[in-house]
Amino acid sequence: MKQLEQEILAARILIVDDQAANVHLLQRLLGEAGHLNATSTMDPLQVCAMHREHDYDLILLDLQMPVMDGFQVMAALQAGAADMYLPVIVLTAQPGHKLRALQAGARDFLSKPFDLLEVKTRIRNMLIARLLFRRLEAHNQLLEHTVQLRTAELRESEARYRSLTELASDWYWEQDESGAFTKVSGPVLEMLGLSVDTLAGAPAADPDDGWNVAERTWLRNTIAARQPFLDYIFSRTCGDGRVLQYRVSGEPMFNQACRFVGYRGVGVEITRWPPRGD
Repeated sequence: MKQLEQEILAARILIVDDQAANVHLLQRLLGEAGHLNATSTMDPLQVCAMHREHDYDLILLDLQMPVMDGFQVMAALQAGAADMYLPVIVLTAQPGHKLRALQAGARDFLSKPFDLLEVKTRIRNMLIARLLFRRLEAHNQLLEHTVQLRTAELRESEARYRSLTELASDWYWEQDESGAFTKVSGPVLEMLGLSVDTLAGAPAADPDDGWNVAERTWLRNTIAARQPFLDYIFSRTCGDGRVLQYRVSGEPMFNQACRFVGYRGVGVEITRWPPRGD
């Protein structure tokens, strides 16, 4: 709370009024309240440039001014605003202007002639809201930056994982919930006797051609039960009599809603050719 009080007193405040008496009165009130960084201008044409340079925490803006009135100033400020929060309290002697000013983007209003206690209270409340908004904005920016860094780290970690799995195995694959291959690294389709067009949705060769039925059934049942498997060995007999053996490991994948979305895994060919004793 002490830090917030210090920030309130150090806040950047701009007084905009074409009447010197009003400017002096507000400067005196702000000085008596301990505000250390208040400045003023009697030229509404300077307001946007001054705000771009100093990024005021609060602008006390008179509505009735020649050349450019307060409504036009607010429109210009909104056109060049870096955020959606317009830190303006309007100063007006016209009750009918209050609602219009709030609809134009003002956050609050002060009625003329000024009630000194009301002026101090509304300015303080406005500064508290503005400074808390800035804190929230800074926190959101920090959070967004942290998320971006974490996302980059996760992508790097995933790339490293993919690289290691590819180095340690003959292939890496992913399948969707229906069993169709969605990602393949290495010659898995050719080694398993499947058509490469399978990835594009074209009909594949018969996946049961030459496979050991018992081994294939166990693997299918395991996948159907959405269970992981480690170093499982299965085989396939080719048309020329060769028996090819593979060792595979896989695990089911689930999304954030715990819905099954497929499998991923790695595999290596462990065929001994020619067989021992030849």
